[in-house]
Amino acid sequence: MNRLLRASLERIVRRGNLLLSDPAGETARFGDGSGEEVRVRLCDRRAELELALDPALKLGELYTDGRFVVEQGSICDFLDLVTSNLQGRQMPWWTAALYLPRFMLRRLQQYNPIGRAQRNVAHHYDLDGRLYDLFLDTDKQYSCAYFENGQSTLEQAQLAKKRHLAAKLDLRDGQRVLDIGSGWGGLGLYLAKAARIDVTGVTLSREQHKVSCSRAEREGLADSAHFRLQDYRTLEGPFDRIVSVGMFEHVGIVHYREFFAKIRELLSDDGVMVLHSIGRSDGPATTNPWIAKYIFPGGYIPALSEVLPAIEKARLYITDIEILRLHYAETLRAWRERFLANADTARKIYDERFCRMWEFYLAASENAFRFQDMMVFQIQMSKDLNTLPLTRDYIGANEGSLRHIDSRGGRSRRIAGE
Repeated sequence: MNRLLRASLERIVRRGNLLLSDPAGETARFGDGSGEEVRVRLCDRRAELELALDPALKLGELYTDGRFVVEQGSICDFLDLVTSNLQGRQMPWWTAALYLPRFMLRRLQQYNPIGRAQRNVAHHYDLDGRLYDLFLDTDKQYSCAYFENGQSTLEQAQLAKKRHLAAKLDLRDGQRVLDIGSGWGGLGLYLAKAARIDVTGVTLSREQHKVSCSRAEREGLADSAHFRLQDYRTLEGPFDRIVSVGMFEHVGIVHYREFFAKIRELLSDDGVMVLHSIGRSDGPATTNPWIAKYIFPGGYIPALSEVLPAIEKARLYITDIEILRLHYAETLRAWRERFLANADTARKIYDERFCRMWEFYLAASENAFRFQDMMVFQIQMSKDLNTLPLTRDYIGANEGSLRHIDSRGGRSRRIAGE
């Protein structure tokens, strides 16, 4: 067995029960034997060396290519076992050495002018729409849900997320609302039902734009919910409310000042913005190389210490910050389970290799929120300190009003919070 790989696993895996087989059939056990056994096998000698030298990139590649095989348990079980042991420990120096050059190159990799941004979005969001139907909720919410209690279904938690965001927007009749990164239109349509407002949603995904427009027509909301295939940087305001969910991760650190300067330009003088984004609790870092290469090119998950200075430079007041800790881990668990339950259909849409790649993406993402300092933040901001009520009580009151509307099918058009 490769000495570097053995040394790495002996150093990392102190708890648990991991059995690794090499290409020659030699096996080694790591951990203290506690818990369910996870058994994995490497299929060739080169795979051993690649995994030992660059696990952040190569584990996903090896699993996708079928050169790293999980024989007992799942890839999610393997990731949980290893990374739960890594908490509070450093990776071996020969793997950590790769981090510095990747960190130094992150600004170049996250340079996302309009044309490049659209290509990056197409890479992920313009996949066959049937794929997303296999694991998302019925409203096709592709962002962190909000689990109000331990019994919430994915559908209930995604509805609660939309309700939570709408409550923070503090909507009033007659307002113009902008949704940056509007996805398949679910949030924009929800807001259009919550109050007598005019909603504009923008996306760079052709597939999402097509679905959003169709949904607005089908639900009789085409007069109040409009979706555009357009970069937010080309928009003209003003808007009374702006919301952005799951889009900021694609902006890139190079563009943070540009992003918030544009938000200030688009907001009316008494406007409010709510930004919902994945964040990291452990400070500035770099994008996982496998995620950057195969899933979200040009993407980056920021630390709050990187976001807040850009908001301050734009002369926007931060009026509320909320951290959602394990909500995305639970969301991703639901997505992963649904995807695996529909794996046969996924193989018919794409192929076996794609399914392994997608399973790894969902499992690794879930794992990151459980053990690797990932979280979700919601930042509310305004141009005027007097725009919103003095205390946060209005958020709960708005949610109560919206919950009543939702219980009646969500068709009652009124001012949220009135």
